[in-house]
Amino acid sequence: MVVLSKPAIEQYSVIKTSKPTTFSSSIPLIDLSKPDTKTLLVKACEEFGFFKVINHGVPTELITKLESEALKFFSSPLFEKEKTGPPNPFGYGNKNIGTNGDAGWVEYLLLTTNPEFNYQRFESIFGKNPEMFRCVVNDYVSAVKKMACEVLELLADGLKIQQRNVLSKLLMDEQSDSVFRLNHYPPCREIQDVNGKNLIGFGEHTDPQIISVLRSNNTCGLQISLRDGNWISVPPDENSFFINVGDSLQVMTNGRFKSVRHRVVANSLKSRISMIYFGGPPLSEKIAPLPSLMEGEDSLYKEFTWFEYKTSAYNSRLADNRLGLFEKIAAS
Repeated sequence: MVVLSKPAIEQYSVIKTSKPTTFSSSIPLIDLSKPDTKTLLVKACEEFGFFKVINHGVPTELITKLESEALKFFSSPLFEKEKTGPPNPFGYGNKNIGTNGDAGWVEYLLLTTNPEFNYQRFESIFGKNPEMFRCVVNDYVSAVKKMACEVLELLADGLKIQQRNVLSKLLMDEQSDSVFRLNHYPPCREIQDVNGKNLIGFGEHTDPQIISVLRSNNTCGLQISLRDGNWISVPPDENSFFINVGDSLQVMTNGRFKSVRHRVVANSLKSRISMIYFGGPPLSEKIAPLPSLMEGEDSLYKEFTWFEYKTSAYNSRLADNRLGLFEKIAAS
């Protein structure tokens, strides 16, 4: 990533709130091997929209291999990385997040989870046959998707939904529109602007998909917003995965689960690499509250396809309330 001169730092977003952020030990920690898991998962999705899991079944060696490959990629010269992009939407991106003016102290690699994706564009970094990188990504994504589906099925159990795979089948579908993202946040010595406000690595947003599974290299920076609007810093944890409720799952539970607003702030000392699996449904899938959860309740949302919502979301700014256009109350 290009090392920026001092004046250029002003182009990046900063945290506008003056409320302090603190590390929190209250973030739910859920052991997927315990008998009360489904109840704890439902409670975490209702209260936080965010939790971390242990005993997740993802082999440590898969995590280590992918972190090593990611480090190799992001340590490469900028001109080599740029040969794999710009994202269309897949490929390498630097500083600009989306096409609507959002910027952050970040570079990233966005990949489809389709195993047939052509990795030849990575020859300049991984050699004439980038097969190793392709295999490492596919093996990691496969393991993380399996864990995400287990979580979704446990949530279905906790919600007393008879069709246990009503959510997980959307990720397992061959047409599933899931994506995988590698983010690199270089250390930034000047993490504050002239007014003392912290520099943003990735601006506040919610994830539009059903569920997101996050892993980072034990470096702090991630923050989530609580229901009262206060932000808390998430302590790094090299033994856990962090899971976000996405906008689509909020709609499918008719607002019972809330998609969590989160952001990443710059770190002055250490480089941070995060790996995120975004579990999405097929493009043609209709997103609406599940009938089995309604029972006398009115739907809070208009029905839409994932393609419609994805298009709307990616045409908005990061911090926008993306679901606002699809709320029935707002439309009435």
